[in-house]
Amino acid sequence: MPAPDHPFAKVPVKLGLYEKAMPNQLTWPAKLAAARDAGYDFVEISLDETAEKLARLDWSPLERRQLRQEMDVADIRIETMCLSGHRKFPLGSPDEAIRRESLQIMAKAVALASDLGIRIIQLAGYDTYYDPSTEQTRAWFAAGLQQCADLASREGIILGFETMETPFMDTVSKAMAYVDIVQSPYLQVYPDIGNLTNASLIYSRSVPDDLETGRGHICAAHLKETIPGHYREIPYGTGHTDFKTLVPKLQDMGVHRFTAEFWHVGEADWQAILRGNAAFLRPFFLNQTQL
Repeated sequence: MPAPDHPFAKVPVKLGLYEKAMPNQLTWPAKLAAARDAGYDFVEISLDETAEKLARLDWSPLERRQLRQEMDVADIRIETMCLSGHRKFPLGSPDEAIRRESLQIMAKAVALASDLGIRIIQLAGYDTYYDPSTEQTRAWFAAGLQQCADLASREGIILGFETMETPFMDTVSKAMAYVDIVQSPYLQVYPDIGNLTNASLIYSRSVPDDLETGRGHICAAHLKETIPGHYREIPYGTGHTDFKTLVPKLQDMGVHRFTAEFWHVGEADWQAILRGNAAFLRPFFLNQTQL
């Protein structure tokens, strides 16, 4: 672990909150206020494969302006986007119509991010999800990625691969293979350290060593708890993710933007859970000084 006087330890981190950690029925003003009051620095909006979430891609100019105003009032911003809608509409789909739809989703996501001031779009690392992965789906995926990176570069928005729970892209080194293919500063890696922890058991490779393969290309990280074979809805402190080692490791690599990824599953005391999870994660960051 770097010493407290390490230069990276002096850059304050930002800790964001995944939107799905809050009840879905809340309004945006309520979600923003809840995240702020619980001690988070920004919110990560979800655009998953449901029709409800994908409809956000078609928000009107008035709806986008209203949300920007709500962020100003709440004094907290939506700064990252988790774009998992490509699970249903993957870039490597054998269906040409779905591949076209995947690129349209990407174009709309970039436009929405630009309008809302979102800096990073996290991409799901799947060539396909509901179909088998083949040499051809991987080729379509790589070709689609190049177009995605070009769309993002036009608006100055970073795309970052999430390391997933499937063999296609469950490590940083696998994500980096596609970063190297596309060769764009707008395509980077946004790993999930919980998923990486499970992958380390499969491949008998340490998570710090895997993270190191992405040095210079990791734009942010999901902080998630996992247990062997299970990837979600594991309470912090009850799993095997080594936050004490991995969070400082990422800071040492120049990463200063993190998102707490957990889910609201109906708890009545969800606001207390938000506060408790922020309090759990903050101590893992290297000593912070204000710039």
